[in-house]
Amino acid sequence: MNLDRYKLKRAEYFARKLNKLNAYLSAGGKQQEENEEGKEAGTAAQTPEQAREAYLIRCPKCGMMVNRERVVRRKYICYECGGYFRVKVHNRLRMVADPHSFEPWFTDMPLCNPLEYEGYEDKVTQAREKTGLDEAVTVGRCKVFGEDIMLGICDSRFLMASMGHVVGEKITAAIERAIEEKLPVFLFCCSGGARMQEGIISLMQMAKTSAAIQKLGEAGLLYCTVLTDPTTGGVTASFAMLGDVIMAEPGALVGFAGPRVIRQTIGQELPEGFQTAEFLVEHGIIDGIVRRESLKKVIYFLVKAHQGREGAYAQFVPGREFHFVLNEILKEKTFQVEPKNAWEKVKAVRRVERPQACDYMEHIFDYFVESHGDRSFRDDPAIVGGIGFLDGQAVTVIAEHKGKDIKECQKRNFGMPMPEGYRKALRLMQQAEKFHRPIVTFVNTAGAFCGIEAEERGQGEAIARNLREMAALKVPVLCIFIGEGGSGGALATAVGNEVWMLENATYSILSPEGFASILWKDSSRASEASEVMHITAQDLKKLGVIEKIVPEFGGADATTVAAIGGYLKEQIKDFLLRFQGMDGVEIAERRYERFRKF
Repeated sequence: MNLDRYKLKRAEYFARKLNKLNAYLSAGGKQQEENEEGKEAGTAAQTPEQAREAYLIRCPKCGMMVNRERVVRRKYICYECGGYFRVKVHNRLRMVADPHSFEPWFTDMPLCNPLEYEGYEDKVTQAREKTGLDEAVTVGRCKVFGEDIMLGICDSRFLMASMGHVVGEKITAAIERAIEEKLPVFLFCCSGGARMQEGIISLMQMAKTSAAIQKLGEAGLLYCTVLTDPTTGGVTASFAMLGDVIMAEPGALVGFAGPRVIRQTIGQELPEGFQTAEFLVEHGIIDGIVRRESLKKVIYFLVKAHQGREGAYAQFVPGREFHFVLNEILKEKTFQVEPKNAWEKVKAVRRVERPQACDYMEHIFDYFVESHGDRSFRDDPAIVGGIGFLDGQAVTVIAEHKGKDIKECQKRNFGMPMPEGYRKALRLMQQAEKFHRPIVTFVNTAGAFCGIEAEERGQGEAIARNLREMAALKVPVLCIFIGEGGSGGALATAVGNEVWMLENATYSILSPEGFASILWKDSSRASEASEVMHITAQDLKKLGVIEKIVPEFGGADATTVAAIGGYLKEQIKDFLLRFQGMDGVEIAERRYERFRKF
């Protein structure tokens, strides 16, 4: 069917629908029809307004009446504004679980009324009858593209998905069973907060579920949460915010105290977009936003990326002979004049046009998914981090990113990290250790940002903690200098088992200008200082500070980035093979001895 004919058919279809609706409303609404919940037709005559609801539904974001069928086909997303509707348990299961694979757990837990609150049991009974659910959370086992997971889903229709004893008990018991069966855990969170009718017993569920998640972590199993609209109160302050990976649906309201509580309690006016999923990403609280059309694929990706040591190196063949063929573009390249001395190299690596880590990563990793935030203050754009796949091997990747034009450079603070950037990097490295993932860092920074806000947030402490924690990591760590390496700000992501440098990269105690200014009281002697400081890859290889010099094939630029990336890919695979089967304690000890010799 061609496009014009398809459009004509669609127009005729919606015209028939509209005529049918108008005729129905004119007749007084006597037609009988199934409602959305699947009740039998013919139970009662509908009013015109009820008949209209059978075809139309109001968007919670833009307020428009939209076609119900179209919204359902779009996974309950408004086609006018992109607003997300709240989703029932069975619809969420259709989105993420393989067909007929969900096996519910703990469906017969008895009702709990610890305070003997009057009318509470009737309220729960009514919620059960209305929703067809036994409680506000449904838990069980299912498959996602054939991979087994433990899945939990909160449903806001059941007493606003508030957390009482049964909710806490189901989540805790499900986590304990997931530990026994060695399953990763995924929870779709939604809640208005504590179950007030249960008082202090509801509060205790926060500690109970958090303690269970700690045990899940000790077992080395993955825990991920997806925050949906709304997620507030005790759920936010417990199991929702403890994921190894925390995601949220677009526009979801997420916070400890809801906006109405804040306004009524302390009278603060709230800024536009406050407590939205996007707000949380900007402030470094969650890893990122996930759209419904990608949910199932993202869950599968996370399962495969966190399967631990038994999946490591599976795609690599030990002893495979290394071959590398120069990129066809490179063969046609008119080679630029390579930098001859240290000062020329300093100027070369400072060029905005020089490739960034993301440029090389496109040629090294099959795909890369970024994580955001330090979980406490902000997402620092000067450091990019996440999980990449290298021929099937999951690798944690951390990179300083300067930017590719002046606007992006300003946004990323010219690649000079703040304390929260180093804390984000450390969070991702600790997660890599938990799941036995190797770590690759790309270093390219003039240094850590120096300024009032950096000092207020503890720049020195953040760098020091990274140095200490990286030294003890029980997974292989490879650090690659692709541009500038400035002082402790560069070292904070460069405590590796091996350190490599591109042939024109630099690594120094501070900038040549700073060196000349401090020692000679004359910053104009920067060129002379760069020679005295021994900052080039060739100098540092002789000093034993680095293990490998990576060729640039005439100079790193747009025409050589594919060749350099391809070379790095093969070399990184060889690096990983050298650590195959090595005990984590030995890996950390080798790293200690590497730096001990200095």
